[in-house]
Amino acid sequence: MKSAYKVFFIVCLLFTSALFAQKARVKGILLDESQKPIENATIKADSETVTSNANGFFLITIPSEKKVTIEITHVGYKKSSVTLELKPNEDYELNVVLNPNSEQIGEVIVSSTGRKRVEGITTIEPQVIRTIPGANAGVENILKTLPGVYSNNELSTQYAVRGGNYDENLVYVNEIEVYRPFLIRSGQQEGLSFTNTEMVSNVDFSAGGFQSKYGDKLSSVLDITYRRPTKFQAALDASLLGGSATVDLVSKNQKWTNITGVRYRNNSLLVNSQETESNFRPSFADIQTQLTFDASTKWQWSFLGNVSQNKYHYEPLSRQTNFGTVSDPIALQIFYDGQEKDEYLTLFGAIKSVYQANENFKLKFIGSTYHTQEQEYFDILAQYRLGEIDTNIGSDTFGDVVFSRGVGSQLTHARNNLDALIVNAEVKGFHDIPKKNTQLEWGFKYTREDIRDRLVEWEVVDSAGFSLPNPVIDIPNDQPYNPYYGPLSPYKNVRATNFIKINRFSGYGQWNYRGSLGNNQIWVNAGARFHQWQVSGASTEGKSQIVFSPRAQFAIKPNWEKDMVFRLSGGLYHQPPFYRELRDYDGVVQPNVKAQQSIHVVLSNDYSFKLWDRPFKLISEAYYKNLTDVNTYTIDNVRIRYRANNDAVAYVYGADFRLNGEFVPGTESWLSFGYLQTEENQNDRGYIARPTDQRLKFGLLFQDYMPTIPNLKMYLNLVYNTGLPGGSPSYADPYQYQLRLNDYRRADAGFSYVFKDATLTSNRNWLKHFKEFAIGLEIYNLFNNQNAITNTWVRDVYTKSQYGIPNYMTTRTFNVKLNVRL
Repeated sequence: MKSAYKVFFIVCLLFTSALFAQKARVKGILLDESQKPIENATIKADSETVTSNANGFFLITIPSEKKVTIEITHVGYKKSSVTLELKPNEDYELNVVLNPNSEQIGEVIVSSTGRKRVEGITTIEPQVIRTIPGANAGVENILKTLPGVYSNNELSTQYAVRGGNYDENLVYVNEIEVYRPFLIRSGQQEGLSFTNTEMVSNVDFSAGGFQSKYGDKLSSVLDITYRRPTKFQAALDASLLGGSATVDLVSKNQKWTNITGVRYRNNSLLVNSQETESNFRPSFADIQTQLTFDASTKWQWSFLGNVSQNKYHYEPLSRQTNFGTVSDPIALQIFYDGQEKDEYLTLFGAIKSVYQANENFKLKFIGSTYHTQEQEYFDILAQYRLGEIDTNIGSDTFGDVVFSRGVGSQLTHARNNLDALIVNAEVKGFHDIPKKNTQLEWGFKYTREDIRDRLVEWEVVDSAGFSLPNPVIDIPNDQPYNPYYGPLSPYKNVRATNFIKINRFSGYGQWNYRGSLGNNQIWVNAGARFHQWQVSGASTEGKSQIVFSPRAQFAIKPNWEKDMVFRLSGGLYHQPPFYRELRDYDGVVQPNVKAQQSIHVVLSNDYSFKLWDRPFKLISEAYYKNLTDVNTYTIDNVRIRYRANNDAVAYVYGADFRLNGEFVPGTESWLSFGYLQTEENQNDRGYIARPTDQRLKFGLLFQDYMPTIPNLKMYLNLVYNTGLPGGSPSYADPYQYQLRLNDYRRADAGFSYVFKDATLTSNRNWLKHFKEFAIGLEIYNLFNNQNAITNTWVRDVYTKSQYGIPNYMTTRTFNVKLNVRL
């Protein structure tokens, strides 16, 4: 009890000192002569230094009741300065236009961009995210063009990085970890990504070798920051797939700000282009808000909230898939009866407080709650016919099935419900030691997960009039030649009820150093994480487990004429199991599943140069992962099913290359290429390809405009991936099924006519109230490629063979889009 009083006293003391701090605040926006925001400018006043963000916005505190000179500098612009004398707690708005500097110097590694460069962070501009077309446009759509990032499903926002799966990626918004729904098994059920692209100010991505301050996952980190409004504005986007509206609000004294976005999406346009004819009634909607309040010059509070509801109502009608060869064409015809009703309601709220004790010490307090209620109900009867196609052009039945090789039916049933509550409490500290070019950072986090899950799934398969029993039951069955005397059981039958609680404690500490080695600049980061957890439930009790993860980075910028940075990073990475990783094939929770472990090493080179007198950058990376205690899995569309037994070891190695720059003056484009190989060894049976063993990847993001008509802009998003292992029939041994799907080829193109924006003005009266106004046409799957996500396995009653029938994704689709900014 005394400890509680001490904590309360300290908090009150800090709060009181913040209220009576004799400080004032200066904020504003930096622009160039073309009224474009200037990012990464340095603003220095007294002993404090800050940098402007992607919107040109900055905020700096200065001593009150004394004359203070504010200096603004940036590479490529002339220095600007102003002297102010403000009252205590006064807010002063200072907007500055910087003039170009005739001298250009090389990049300074201590800038914000330089820090990300040595950390191996890829930064994506918000404007690129909003303009590049895609069936699921947004942050994840852009990530899929980066090297090392793989996805074969345009209807999904999920992605795999360097041999990992969808569950191995960390996602943060404003330093707050965000989660996905648990039960989603198909990309078309996802609807909306958590990230609202209209609210984004900064996107950082690391594909591996990341620092200790990030959490416990094996593959990647996506770190998103929402912008803080500086004035009132509104945005409206509308298309045939849905729309969004965003409003920025700022109080008169600039202490309160709010940004709120509402989104709605309907995937009917895309789903109706697939082979399966259906009555599809989706409804994906969310509302997201960010509220900030400056209590004083030292203390800032913010709230991030999100309410999302996905209603996926699906009634398949029929399907025909043609496959085989030219000489032996085969068709699969399916007629459906029944429907699927899935609903996902998620509530998310987070409070974040930042206390700047002094110029060298800062504390952050973060608390968040995530609640999801999910249901997955379906009863679907599929009656199929596998047959040969009439290839006689003059025949009246040309293209029809004229001879059946097999007929049968499949009845699938599910009544799955899940209710999950996840609560987090976290504190972080930051200590700057300017004289030693050093920063110390630490943090502690408590997480409680309370999950209630009921799983009821069964499947009955009838082939040529004979019900197929569960193959796990070891009783001979050679129907129709001999009668079957085994038990009557569904082909698949999964029933489980899990009431699980997981308590987690984690923390980290890391040291950053910037200095020199001879005439070369160096940057060092070293740190470690710990993570302790225990699984408990009504009928199960797991043991307490703990892991430690040391990590380090070293970067050097040689004193060469060429602008290069070399980086070596890596460490020991762990992934303590989340709920889905604890649930085995039968739906039963295994409470003592170990954390997967990976020794990860990344070697990279960053080369900045000029081509055609324009800036370019080539990034090359080679990586290797050695994994132990691997929790093996299979992937069906986007659903991952784990074996939950840590019975394998694995490895991943590969290389990634990315060239980005102004291929067209004034626009950013890039080319990316990646190669990887990943294999696993289960119970010493030998190495086989993992489900994410996608060997080659090529990505292109290209922006262009017509020089004679600068209002007309073009965007191209192109991805090529070699085929993934195509999965196997239910209960099959993966060592006997190593077939691969066909290569994934996808091109999305967008054409936009900009009537008005920050660089293009208009004299038309009806446009005077708009800051931006554009109308666009988007073409998804430009070349109408047939891409498969999984296989449906069908039996031939005559040959007793099983055919893997590709489940194709979307075909060519057109979309019209409207973008408005007020």
